[in-house]
Amino acid sequence: MRSATAEEDEWTDDTPVSRHGGTRAGAWFAALLLAGVSTVVGCRIADTDGITPVPQLLAFLPWLLAPTAVALLFAALTRWRLGLVWSLAVLAALAWYIEPYGKTSQPKGAPVAELRVLTSNVEFGQATDELIDAIRDQRPDLVFVQECEYGCEEKLEQAFGKGNSKGDNGSYPYRQAVEGAGSDGSVILSRHPLKPAAGIRATMGMPGATADVKGHEIRLQLAHPMPPLPTHLSTWREELSDLRDYAAANRTRPTVLAGDFNASQDHAAFRRILDAGFGDAARLTGDARTPSWPARTAPPLGTQIDHVLVSRDFSANRARFLDLGNTDHRTLVVDLTLFKKP
Repeated sequence: MRSATAEEDEWTDDTPVSRHGGTRAGAWFAALLLAGVSTVVGCRIADTDGITPVPQLLAFLPWLLAPTAVALLFAALTRWRLGLVWSLAVLAALAWYIEPYGKTSQPKGAPVAELRVLTSNVEFGQATDELIDAIRDQRPDLVFVQECEYGCEEKLEQAFGKGNSKGDNGSYPYRQAVEGAGSDGSVILSRHPLKPAAGIRATMGMPGATADVKGHEIRLQLAHPMPPLPTHLSTWREELSDLRDYAAANRTRPTVLAGDFNASQDHAAFRRILDAGFGDAARLTGDARTPSWPARTAPPLGTQIDHVLVSRDFSANRARFLDLGNTDHRTLVVDLTLFKKP
């Protein structure tokens, strides 16, 4: 007959240890899962992106609910009290931070212009043909294209340049580009007149421009910082910081900042851009957690790293994520309204 003391020994208060090997292994497995998730959640709480692999895991913060739930199950099966409390605390923190980040206030003043913005990473130009079809279907006013190498830029010129219109709104005669091969090239296309503006110097092209939309000047900046690869984390941080500085310098004028940010709302470096006075259009339309990458597993599994950010002069009315094929990113289309300050 087993004593009450022996039974109590199997429910350890402070360490995942038991005299049964299976119970001990299960508790240690739960502890390892919780330690890993807690490190990522701790960095989120501390408002830092940490070091590899934390920045990469932060992009998929909501999906950390899965290993935490597994840890909770093993803590329950092994009767590890501390593990149960730990698991519940981590689940609560994750639930808190899964909430969309950023303000959603409505601009003051009168609406003066409607704009449709499309941003697309065409993965080394491979999805250019699909992008052309999407542009003809969606008929955006402004188009931001990342990884648009020489062939991509040539195709866009042939399809939408001057003298190539199909109907009244078929051409994009104005453009600002940073030419390059592979992932280095980027292009802004516009139906509205553009004036050149200093872009942001970066590893990959990030052109800028100023659009004249019905007599209203709107600053445009394409975003495409380096991804947070383990060997390029410092560059990733620096280029997101440059985008934050751009946002801070343009917070008081109508501005659209769009592209592949290689960062989600769970990255501190991206939140600082929002905190500089910008709103995420997908957040404003209630689509903050809709995944845009990787396209092969989205929307069931993925993260939103493609964004259209707008100054407080804009409201966002609708957002759509399009699957183009031949690219690892989904294309984002948003409808915006520009307000004139009273």
